[in-house]
Amino acid sequence: MELLSPAGNVEKLYYAYAYGADAAYIGLKRFSLRVKADNFYEDEYKKVIELKNQFPGKKLHCALNICFHNNDIDNFLRDIDYFKSYPIDAFIVQDLGIVPIIQKNFPNAELHLSTQASCINREACKMYKSLGFNRVVLGREASLKEIREIKDAVPDIELEAFVHGAMCIAYSGRCLMSSLLTGRSAQSGFCSHTCRWDFNLKYKNDCKKIITPEIAKEIAQSGNLLIEEHSRKGEYFPIYEGDDFTAILSSKDIRMIEHLKDMKDAGIDSLKIEGRMKSTYYVALVTRAYRKALDALDGKISYEEAKLFIDELENVSHRESTTGFYYSRADADKTTQGASDSAYDLSATIGSKISEEKKQSIFDSAIKMKNQIQQEFDSMHPKAKEARLKDFENNPDRKIVPLEIQKDWFMYEYEPLNMVDYNSHIEFISPDVVSIVAEKGKWLLVDPETGVIRNWVCNGHKCVLYTEYDLPKGTLLRVKDEAYVKGYVRDTGR
Repeated sequence: MELLSPAGNVEKLYYAYAYGADAAYIGLKRFSLRVKADNFYEDEYKKVIELKNQFPGKKLHCALNICFHNNDIDNFLRDIDYFKSYPIDAFIVQDLGIVPIIQKNFPNAELHLSTQASCINREACKMYKSLGFNRVVLGREASLKEIREIKDAVPDIELEAFVHGAMCIAYSGRCLMSSLLTGRSAQSGFCSHTCRWDFNLKYKNDCKKIITPEIAKEIAQSGNLLIEEHSRKGEYFPIYEGDDFTAILSSKDIRMIEHLKDMKDAGIDSLKIEGRMKSTYYVALVTRAYRKALDALDGKISYEEAKLFIDELENVSHRESTTGFYYSRADADKTTQGASDSAYDLSATIGSKISEEKKQSIFDSAIKMKNQIQQEFDSMHPKAKEARLKDFENNPDRKIVPLEIQKDWFMYEYEPLNMVDYNSHIEFISPDVVSIVAEKGKWLLVDPETGVIRNWVCNGHKCVLYTEYDLPKGTLLRVKDEAYVKGYVRDTGR
């Protein structure tokens, strides 16, 4: 089975590939249902091409899954030469109007039917196959039994299904809220009119601004709006507002990592992880967990080895898990109270090893700084020297410490995202290493321009990592929050 991961921007695309995805799906500005994701634009196609070359054999899918209005068609045709710059292997669409345009202009790209088309039966799959679709991303309400029946009836079409993450339960006229909350399918004519129930609208952050139309739109598109049904206290359904649509997400997350054999037996060809709006940390760890689980299923590694990575899913922000509609509709209606956030913040991405030339330049700067400090100190009055030393004794953080060469240490590019200091509990994670706890004294944060050891770094600081740990490319640095309270959802580092 193919493992398909989300990529909301270039950075996430890299980590999706590096942490084990066979393919990744992206969105382009204005033509994707995740308009608040970074998405891809301008000259980023150059970086995407570089990544495709760096990871040969990895596929790139592009979501064009909106319902197209006439002006959307016009805009797409106007920008079509730009889209041709991307090395796209497949387009994910729900609107049949765009199909002949894609077939004409992208003859080598596959057509994948979006889950938004709600395809859940064999006859529909036959029809879409006849229209030129290579793959159907099945509607969320399809059971594993139904999927097996579809595969048996239409063996020559690929089937893709969501395996992890948030589940859209309401978008446009296609709504699963009734099925999810009452077991009565609106798509089958048994709608319980859930949308007319008594809901409270909540905003995760206190808004102290005067609510103008502009502010209201900003709040609506922030991803911080929630609704709470009056009889389900503490169960919050996130809302995402686009330019011309509103999407409501389930309060539960799909998690099928313990049931991959059942999905394989059902004839599913591709496992899709939800999350173009999620963090780099989420993309990396979830992709890695499913990669290892699939490798165990295929006999490449033991289940015991895979389980170490699977258990790390608990260290990614998530809601209570469910198997959705795969086994029974009752599973999708499992009640949850609150949410589980991660005990970790992603605090830095670790890049390539610093070249010997660059490393020597940093050491040269450190020597120069050391000499300047010594010259200044030597020129001071004895009493001033005494005062300076006393100040350093009482306030050691004020002392400027130039870097010195450590035998068998390595130097890496370091992109700070959140605060790190030497009291932080830091861990290194990588595609094939669950985590390494970094011991004090075995790593340093260094200003690359001055060669001075930093006491702490935060987002925006120039920094390199100097450490005795030999780290593979794609390593991430996370910091454990010792004050973490399970169920308390933060906005930082996500």
